[in-house]
Amino acid sequence: MLTSLIISDLHLTNVEEDKIDFFGNFCKKYASKADQLFILGDLFNTWIGDDVSLLSYKAIIDILKDLSQSTKVFVMVGNRDFLLSKQFESESGCKLISEPYLLQHNKDKFLLIHGDSLCTDDVNYQKLKRILRNPITQFIFLKLSKKIRLQLTGQLRKKSIEAQKYKTEELMDVNQETTDLLMSNYKDFDLIHGHTHRQKTHIEEKYTRYVLGDWSSNKGNAIKMTDKLEWLEIN
Repeated sequence: MLTSLIISDLHLTNVEEDKIDFFGNFCKKYASKADQLFILGDLFNTWIGDDVSLLSYKAIIDILKDLSQSTKVFVMVGNRDFLLSKQFESESGCKLISEPYLLQHNKDKFLLIHGDSLCTDDVNYQKLKRILRNPITQFIFLKLSKKIRLQLTGQLRKKSIEAQKYKTEELMDVNQETTDLLMSNYKDFDLIHGHTHRQKTHIEEKYTRYVLGDWSSNKGNAIKMTDKLEWLEIN
């Protein structure tokens, strides 16, 4: 029977060795026994281009490469690591997938997304996202030196943290109308996403929405699918 695991928002960095080890243990204990693993964005806390970040995250790339020998690993980009590209695929053994991703697991159907596209109440975030995801913006950014890329990324992150102080919890959560509109195009599908870090199962009128939480250095969460769907608490 097919076994799938789904996780999101690990926000791994190259300096948090305990968190890298925790992820490595998850891969050995859980993911290596599954047929496929889906990571729904923000696996990395930042990714400033394959040419630079692959070296910075070598320990994590090695973990993924080892895992890919036994398990199919599918990675969706998030708002922190949207510059993941083909060299990452080649080095890690993972396959990048775009959203929305339609997952057929046995008889059940799921729509997989990162989740930030549903947070439409946060107008300023959506404007910034459109700028950062523009191919021209990305082309120019990737031509810059490592030093300048790191400086710009640091400045953006600092402004983002500052802006969040003045945003309500509701503003940073998904918009219900936007979510319902999306799901109206995918009848008989349930929805799985991350981004908001608010782990919960929402039973709506026509679909169920599963929200993955984020990870720390000693605690994580995952959705496991076999002949049923269940939450896993990783400790």
